[in-house]
Amino acid sequence: MSKTDSESTKPARRGKKTASGAAAPAATDASLTAPKPLFTAEIAARWRDLDAFNHVNNSNYLTYLEEARLQWLSHVPGPWFDEHSMPVMAAVQLNYRRPIEWPAQLHVQLYRERMGNSSMTIAHRLVDARDADILYCDGHVVMVWMDPASGKPVPLPQAIREAAG
Repeated sequence: MSKTDSESTKPARRGKKTASGAAAPAATDASLTAPKPLFTAEIAARWRDLDAFNHVNNSNYLTYLEEARLQWLSHVPGPWFDEHSMPVMAAVQLNYRRPIEWPAQLHVQLYRERMGNSSMTIAHRLVDARDADILYCDGHVVMVWMDPASGKPVPLPQAIREAAG
């Protein structure tokens, strides 16, 4: 991630508090105020992602976030699912900040927001790959680990607890 020489003139936005008490990623001047991401995925906007207004359709933002979570999970050392414990998305909150125009190289930044017994809230920021101050969306998802046979929540796998530290 690189910063441009010109700094944003917008005031920094206040973020939510995380479980550790640190401020969640701010909407501006991210490289100076945001905590270190849990994971950053590099994603390119595709021509087919565009809508009639010639920008990325809002539903594709969710696809980018899903891809980033799967990339993160693929880097988690140790088992994070098995036949008795699988993650499902229980909730999503997405704030659209600006349209993504093609061509665009994107960074999807994931942050640990909250960790419970069977769930984890993952904050996200979708920013321009060349300038992290260009924020396209932010928000969070709640992932719950559950037993697919019973449909009941199960404790978070130890590998997830360690990876999300």
